[in-house]
Amino acid sequence: MPDRKILILNSQQIQQKIDRIAYQVLEDNFDEEEVIIAGILPRGNHVAERLKAVLDNIAPFKTQLLSIELDKQSSQLHANTNFKVEDCANKVIILVDDVLNSGKTLAYGFGVFLDVPLKKLRTVVLVDRNHKNFPVTTDYAGMALSTVIKQHIDVVINVEGEEDAVYLM
Repeated sequence: MPDRKILILNSQQIQQKIDRIAYQVLEDNFDEEEVIIAGILPRGNHVAERLKAVLDNIAPFKTQLLSIELDKQSSQLHANTNFKVEDCANKVIILVDDVLNSGKTLAYGFGVFLDVPLKKLRTVVLVDRNHKNFPVTTDYAGMALSTVIKQHIDVVINVEGEEDAVYLM
């Protein structure tokens, strides 16, 4: 892996992407009473928190943050959430992660809601790398980036002592 980091998005650009996504979510859900923003821990949850903050300022609907902790190493779905998934029944879910690479994390994220009747489920990622192994697409992406498989995307958000940024490594 190369030693150099190439800055893809700075702090201001990250916020601009999140703002744009928030307006897209608002346009798609303007007639809803409540929208659940489901962030996949750790970095997807940071993006979800930022998205929720923007929506709280611009949207007429109520938002609630659901944090999802996944065991991505397991061959079976193991997930913990900060409130009961059943409480999401008949609501709009916006599933958020930082980077879409193979699609495995989002596929596991979908699995959390399989037994719950939803109004609709949409996906948000800050960066879509276009290397999917699973049939997963994003509804809202901050940016699509074609990379080689050996490259890595590093999202730095809410890391103490560091400015928010997205790097290609």
